[in-house]
Amino acid sequence: MTSLLVIIVLVLLAVALWQLTKIFDLTQVGSSSDDSQVASDNDNNIQGYIMFGFLAFIYIFTIYGLLKWGNLALHTPASEHGLLVDNLMNITWVLIFTVQVITQGLLYWFSFKNRGHKDKKALFFADSNKLEAIWSIIPSVVLACLILYGLYAWNNIMFVDKDEDVVEIELYAQQFKWTARYAGNDNVLGKANVRLIEGVNTLGVDMSDKNSQDDIVVTELHIPKGKKVHFKMRSQDVLHSAYMPHFRAQMNCVPGMVTEFAFVPTYTTAEYRELPFMIEKVANINKLRAEKSVELVAKGGTALDPYTFDYLLLCNKICGASHYNMQMKVVVDTPEDYKKWLSEKTTLAQDIKAAAAAEKPAEGVEGAAADTAAKVKDTVKAVIDTVKAAVAKVAMK
Repeated sequence: MTSLLVIIVLVLLAVALWQLTKIFDLTQVGSSSDDSQVASDNDNNIQGYIMFGFLAFIYIFTIYGLLKWGNLALHTPASEHGLLVDNLMNITWVLIFTVQVITQGLLYWFSFKNRGHKDKKALFFADSNKLEAIWSIIPSVVLACLILYGLYAWNNIMFVDKDEDVVEIELYAQQFKWTARYAGNDNVLGKANVRLIEGVNTLGVDMSDKNSQDDIVVTELHIPKGKKVHFKMRSQDVLHSAYMPHFRAQMNCVPGMVTEFAFVPTYTTAEYRELPFMIEKVANINKLRAEKSVELVAKGGTALDPYTFDYLLLCNKICGASHYNMQMKVVVDTPEDYKKWLSEKTTLAQDIKAAAAAEKPAEGVEGAAADTAAKVKDTVKAVIDTVKAAVAKVAMK
């Protein structure tokens, strides 16, 4: 409601200013004024200084944004390849910022320097091979170097040796949740197909495949520190994107195909929570939440819970109405804690057997109830027949 009132006030203010402009124009009727629609030297000077003012605004706002919101950028990466990604990003930002400062400065300086003057003609030339070479070759070389470095980084990140010792995990995306499947002791994921989804087998795992017998399905992702984790990703319905920002990992999950990504975690969850920048960040978040809680309680609401940092797996594609809430907690354990956690989980085969066993007693109860109902029906029918026979005898007498 407040936003609507603000919009209405702004519209009315604009209308009022427009009417005042019309009134001012009417007051100038009969006076000597230049209505030739041709810019004078004074007009050109004003426009030149306005352009310089806009240039100053661009630079000041850029510096203000860096000081104000620069601390919100992702900090220390939690994966081995994260430093490579951050270096590539930093180089890109430095290049963009440098080019922006130089080109914007030259643009507005030349606009001011060559602003219009009476009786002055602009220099015109059809082409310049020298200028064409400068603004074609230099950007091409810079972009080529940046792309080559990017390809080098991408190949290093995506390369997984087939003989390398990795943890095989499948990430399964669906509106609007994530599910993880571990390869089990054989470290080979069983085959899967969406047509096989039934009951507790929500991922459509092919249980006739021997590699599926030790697969483990969970809703909270645990991975070991210091060991490469190889993720294979599927989507059940629409295009999703598996995004783990602190690990600098992102890969689309495409229906009908399997995509891959791999990385080595370098900090356990507990270790990352103890990093100085994270302690400061959590303290600042909890300060804001405490202030907000005071307002909520004053209005009869419930106070917000304190924030605790956790790694998260997010969806980075707008996949539907609850896209914002499609996330899964990621826990980085020590290798020992990871093995202990995994050993406590039941396999999908065991879960399917347990579900089938739970259905059998229910079927037995239903069968017993049906037998009892049949016996009661037969008894009632026999009583009715006996009564009818007795009534018939009395009638005959």
